[in-house]
This record gives sequence, C-alpha cells and structure tokens, in this order.
Amino acid sequence: RERVRAMFYHAYEHYLESAFPYDELRPLTCDGQDTWGSFSLTLIDALDTLLILGNVSEFQRVVHVLQEGVDFDIDVNASVFETNIRVVGGFLSAHLLSKKAGVEVEAGWPCSGPLLRMAEEVARKLLPAFQTPTGMPYGTVNLLHGVNPGETPVTCTAGIGTFIVEFATLSHLTGDPVFEAVARKALKALWKNRSDIGLVGNHIDVITAKWVAQDAGIGAGVDSYFEYLVKGAILLQDEELMSMFLDYNQAIKNYTKFDDWYLWVQMYKGTVSMPVFQSLEAYWPGLQSLIGDVDNAMRTFLNYYTVWKQFGGLPEFYNIPQGYTVDKREGYPLRPELIESAMYLYRATRDPTLLELGRDAVESIEKISKVDCGFATIKDLRDHRLDNRMESFFLAETIKYLYLLFDSDNFIHNDGSVFDVVITPYGECVLNAGGYVFNTEAHPIDPAALHCCRKRKEEQWEVEDLMREFYSLKKTKKFTLKRASDYGEVGSAEAPEDASSEKGGEKRNFKSSSHSLLSCPSQSFNSKLAVLGQVFLDNT
Repeated sequence: RERVRAMFYHAYEHYLESAFPYDELRPLTCDGQDTWGSFSLTLIDALDTLLILGNVSEFQRVVHVLQEGVDFDIDVNASVFETNIRVVGGFLSAHLLSKKAGVEVEAGWPCSGPLLRMAEEVARKLLPAFQTPTGMPYGTVNLLHGVNPGETPVTCTAGIGTFIVEFATLSHLTGDPVFEAVARKALKALWKNRSDIGLVGNHIDVITAKWVAQDAGIGAGVDSYFEYLVKGAILLQDEELMSMFLDYNQAIKNYTKFDDWYLWVQMYKGTVSMPVFQSLEAYWPGLQSLIGDVDNAMRTFLNYYTVWKQFGGLPEFYNIPQGYTVDKREGYPLRPELIESAMYLYRATRDPTLLELGRDAVESIEKISKVDCGFATIKDLRDHRLDNRMESFFLAETIKYLYLLFDSDNFIHNDGSVFDVVITPYGECVLNAGGYVFNTEAHPIDPAALHCCRKRKEEQWEVEDLMREFYSLKKTKKFTLKRASDYGEVGSAEAPEDASSEKGGEKRNFKSSSHSLLSCPSQSFNSKLAVLGQVFLDNT
C-alpha cells in the first residue's frame, strides 16, 4: 500500500511540475500535452484519488484551482464518452466527497455546489450529441458550437451506453430529469437493436440504427455498456436495467465464452470472428462479482492473470490459440482493468492470489515504466520499449484500485455501520455509508446521495407532520416519529434498543432495523393515509 502511495506522488507531482495545466504528462520529455480537450484532465481525474489516499489539504487546494482556472467555453472537439466519464464523473465524485474532505460546502449541499454546477455545465455541452432520430448520441461534440456539420454518425456501443451513472446522478442532484432521460433513451435504443440471438455489435449508425461493425464481445467498443447496465441497476435499484444485462449475459455465455475465455463473434450468427483477448476485457470478472457470479469470475480472472505473468502486463490484444501478442497491439498503457477486477474479487473472497496480482502489478509497473518524470506507457511488452505518454486514468483508476486492494480499512469499503447525516433543503440525509458505485473511470458515486434532493421528501415529511398532529390529538399511542432518513423508513417508531448516536457530532450507528408505524398489510399505502383526510400520490 505504501509503495502504491509513493507511485501516486511520483506521477502526480511530476504532472504538476512539468505538465499542468495541460491534460496529460509526457514523462519521457518532462512536459505536457492536451489530449481529450484542454481542461487539465489529469488534475480532474486524480482529485478523488487524493482523498482516498487521505490527502485532504491537496484535495481542497485542487478544488479551488479547478473552480478558478478551468473554462469549458472553448472551441474544442471533445469525445462525448471520455468527457462524461472523466470530467462529469470526476466533478460529481469530488462534489459528493467535498464535505468529507473538509471543504466548506455551501448551504443546500449536496443538492448544490460549485463542482456540481461545473459537472452540470459540462454535461449540458454534451446534450446536443443526443439530438438524433434514435436518441443514440454522436461520438464527438464541439464544446462551443455543438455537433459539427458533417460529423460522422458512427459511434461505438460503449460511447452510446455509458451515461446512466453520471447522468442519473446529475438528474437526482439537480432536479433536472433531462440527463437521466437521454441516457435511458440511448440504453434502450441499443437494447431495441440487439440481434435475434441477443448480441450487440461494436459500432452503429446513430441516425439509421444500422450496425456498421458487427463484432460482438465484451471488450473494446462495447465494454462499459454492459458495466453501466449493472452499475445503473445497482445505483438506481432498477430491475429493468438488471434484467437487460442478465439477458445479455446469457447470450454472451452461449456464443462468446470458451473455456473461461471470451472471444469475439458475429452478432447475428454467433460464429467466431476474432479469437483474441483484449486487455479492456479484464473488467469482466469484477462485473461478474457484482452480480454474485464469483466462481466464474475467479476462473476467468486466473486466465487473464496468466497473460499478465507472461508479459508483466496485459497486451492490448492477445491471440488465445497462439498464446502471444497480436501485431501492432503489443502495448500496455498502464490500464487498470485487471487490477479493478482483483479489487472487487478480493472484497468478495479474500483470496490471497488477488493480493499477489496486486504485488506483481506494482513491481511490473515500477520496474518497466517508471522514469524520472513519472510513469510511461509501455509501447511493447515484448521488449519493454516506452511511449511518451501517461494517461490520466493511471492516477484515476490504476493507482486507486491498487491502493484500495491493499487498504482494507479505507472509507470506500465502509459497510454502512458508520455514516454522516447532513441537512439538505429537504431535511436530513444519510451520506458516506458505503456502497459506492464506481463509474468506468473509477470515480466513486455515493448512491445515498441520489435520495437527498428529491422533492418527494417534502411530501413524506408532510405526511409525518400530519401523523404527529393526528396522534398527538388522539393520544392513543406513546411513541415519537423519527425522520425517514434516521432509520431508513417512513414513519419509524421509537428507536431500537441498541441504537446509538453521538449527539455532539454527525456520526451515527444503528445496528437494528426499526419497524414502520404504517404497518397494516390489508390496506394499500394510499388507504392508510386516507384516514388523515388526504391522499398523497407519487406524481403529486
């Protein structure tokens, strides 16, 4: 863990010294370059990693720097996908972690705040890309002018289906439903255009909905679509998204899985088109662990780990029958996916093999890619030649997942026994209880935050106030009603016997669940409230 911390600072400090305010560090020449835009991308991507490593003072400083110095009103053509996962995701995560990092938050947080406004500003600049006949977005948008005339309508599947985590979070925090609506429409458009055997291809025309690249698999061009169906389902408790993923999962097993490897097949026929493993596919065991399929996840992970041990990293493409790299795809740009899966699987199994992978990754990266000014992309794993680039995901993902693999007590791993209570315009709200959902750039989103800013809370509390009044008049029972967010239910009765709280602070700890006052199984929810003279519906 301490070696990983040192790796982070070696890379981060050289970025600040040699590359800031450019997007990325060029570690071989000790300078910087803009890549995905022109907005200090590495700084945005590394922000929540700073807090996970415990550096609150630098987190606070960087928040101030970004608020003062980053401008998105620029004439730049930006990837809709990359800007969402790195910039919108990075700002949302940092916004939700600000209070934990000691930032003085404004009244109304987490439903308002400068980082949230920055996330919303960037996301609004991406919205023109979704204005297509199918609802599937263009791949590129100009941050000043919108979609360029003549922009190609061909977008990869992941570039269409990787928005629900960030955009639903934005909608829930800001109250503007447009973000979640466009993300859902794009997801459902892909679902609607799957093949008869249940597979999706690699690239599609967002105007005509015709598949341009018909290779189906779990790797590059498709990967985070599947990831976001699962994570969106978890974040939003959405059965439809999970049902979609489980259907895909069955088709993937039926047509692409061979001996715990996953190949590429033709999406309509299921015939093998490429018997290769791509390094980007290494997220899949971690995703399997999230749906409880741990045994299959471990078997596939161990296959991928053999490739790592063969080369000291994962080549971009690996020919499975030949057991070697694919021409012009021999590089390893310090990707996180195998380490990400190791982190998830270690949380699920505590298998020490996963720590061994982490140790191997630390030693490989330090031995092969460490240079005076940071860590360089490995251009060729066969001879360890380096490339003059350090992608921002190295600090956002690779280092973060490595650190979390070795830091079992990190706040990210909170099991819900400790949490913070904050006051919002809609009343009390529970945050930092754990269960964080990582976006595909490893920016953690607190799922509880999505319940802090909904107007429905006001209606719940109006009901509770009426209940208090009703029972104080009747004097038929001796109990007090608690706020819904105290115990997680509307109309909780008196606190459980072993509940405890620190009255002087925000930390609370409740081991028992409370019983709902509104417990009458023979009546619907609306009927129970009708006794008070008013019925509250979800859509009122």
